[in-house]
Amino acid sequence: LGDAVCFDWKKVVLSHQTHTTNVRLVTEKDAGKGTVRERDYTDVDGLITNEPGLPLVTFYADCVPLYFADPKNKAIGLSHSGWRGTVNNMAQAAVDKLGSEFGSRPEDIIAFIGPSICASCYEVGEDVAENFFNAYGAEADKVLKIKKETEAGKKYYLNLHAANRINMLHAGIPEENISVTDICTCCNPELLFSPTS
Repeated sequence: LGDAVCFDWKKVVLSHQTHTTNVRLVTEKDAGKGTVRERDYTDVDGLITNEPGLPLVTFYADCVPLYFADPKNKAIGLSHSGWRGTVNNMAQAAVDKLGSEFGSRPEDIIAFIGPSICASCYEVGEDVAENFFNAYGAEADKVLKIKKETEAGKKYYLNLHAANRINMLHAGIPEENISVTDICTCCNPELLFSPTS
């Protein structure tokens, strides 16, 4: 992959994901951490850098990749956002970190929400849904739809793409700067890994 995309694989920096909203500043001193060198950090679900040639890598199954680029300050960010990261607003955490480290302004950031499990495949129970009702309030109907109601309780479909888009908009990223994929990890097991496929 490094040869094909023209980067030095020995400089790749890996996250250490635990479903947090912790974002780490990555510098040349971090080159190779998680690949050819031990990581000296834990609990990191997001990475940012402004150093050219320093590849950032995070990992996904059905969780959501969030990409950020600030062309004015030449900074980038990459974050892992599962349901916990989404409800706790990883997008805001990444935007805030880009701002505090590089002076990035939300209105200058270009963002992309990558492939993850889609709303038609992601079923959650009332315990998870309650977190989203509390966090999204009047906008909860944009991210949760009732799938079925049984004696054991309600089941919902959760739309992580929509939730992360709302988070990015609330973080100040302009609507026209946000792109969202229509690729579902669960529906495309021949292309992407999904533990639910």
